[in-house]
Amino acid sequence: MASAHPNRPRPPAMLLLLALLHFSLGASKINCATPPDNSTDVLWLQAFKHGITSDPSGWFSSWNSSANHCMCSSSIGNLTFLRTLNLSKNSFSGRLPPLNHLQKIQVLDLSRNRLHDSIPDAITNCSSLRKIRLTTNFLVGEIPPKVGLLSNLSVLDLFANNLIGIIPPMLGNITSMRSLVLAANNITGSIPDELGKLTNMWNLALGQNMLSGGFPRCLFNLSNSLQILGLGSNMLSKEVPPNIGDDLPNLQMLVLYDNMFEGQIPASLGNATGLEWLVFKNNNLTGMIGEWIGKLTRLQRLYLQANSFIGPLPSSLGQLTQLRYLTLGNNKFEGPIPPLGQLTQLEGLSLANNKFGGPIPLLDQLTQLTYLDLGNNKFGGPIPPTLGNLQQLWYLDLSQNNLEGNIPIQLGSLTSLYKLNLSSNKLTGKIS
Repeated sequence: MASAHPNRPRPPAMLLLLALLHFSLGASKINCATPPDNSTDVLWLQAFKHGITSDPSGWFSSWNSSANHCMCSSSIGNLTFLRTLNLSKNSFSGRLPPLNHLQKIQVLDLSRNRLHDSIPDAITNCSSLRKIRLTTNFLVGEIPPKVGLLSNLSVLDLFANNLIGIIPPMLGNITSMRSLVLAANNITGSIPDELGKLTNMWNLALGQNMLSGGFPRCLFNLSNSLQILGLGSNMLSKEVPPNIGDDLPNLQMLVLYDNMFEGQIPASLGNATGLEWLVFKNNNLTGMIGEWIGKLTRLQRLYLQANSFIGPLPSSLGQLTQLRYLTLGNNKFEGPIPPLGQLTQLEGLSLANNKFGGPIPLLDQLTQLTYLDLGNNKFGGPIPPTLGNLQQLWYLDLSQNNLEGNIPIQLGSLTSLYKLNLSSNKLTGKIS
């Protein structure tokens, strides 16, 4: 369940996911031009120069009436020739600048500042807008439904603010929309069916809000375009539709963590062969993971921890040679671990808090591993000396198993190790 987000800025987490599901905001330099016949704009720009209280980089020191000018202040609403305004990654505070007369502006980027206003209805006067990026500010209030009148809009990015209310159904009128990012706010309600009309959408990021209801089946209308779907950290429930992999075959990232989804992971996801991220951690999912998982040969991140999965792991897991992170902890998996020696790109492996048995699997070929957690299982036998080959390891947890014998001297070669936990086993011999 998502919590309220009263304070900003947030830590740069998921951002998973985020980070995972939110993309580059562009360069911080200001991108605008003053037409030679628009002397009024020059006067306004010079007036803005006097409003700048801090200029540590000396950007404005050479400004005069004959210089090329760019915008950095609060009277931008009078620059009627402006096409692009990028003031991102600064420390501007206060309200959004007046936008009433910027009817030609196409790109508005005020990201990563300290603006705390609500989004005004007047933004709809900027009918030429194609991209709006207001991410990582302190914006409040609701998303104005009239934003749905901006028929040319392809990008709306309001990530990491304090916005409330619902997702306006009128956004479904912007059929040119390709990227809609409303993640990390306090938005409530269900995901409106009208979003199913956005058939050009490739990136939909609605995570870290308080959205409720079931999986939005309206998104199946986006089968030809949708590549990134981020719904993590909400209050969504019920089952993940069995046909999701058939109806969204072009998915590259599916992020559903921290919800209340039930039932099994649909086997149809094996048909979404372009998947690179599959994130289902912290739900109420059950059942076994089928052999279909081996079809996802592009998969780089598989996060299934903190559910109620059962049974042995599929042998086809060893076919996912592009995997970098595999986390299956806090489930009810059991049985031996299938061969993982081909997963040579693996950096993080967590199988903790399950019922896995047998010997510790041979992992000596996984030389990229930095994190290995096999704690709280039923592994027996000796600790494999070949773990000493994993020279990148900084975290190793083999605690709460049935391991026997001595600690291999080869573990002494793990010079990057930050944490070593071998507690609650049956180990003997001397500690050297």
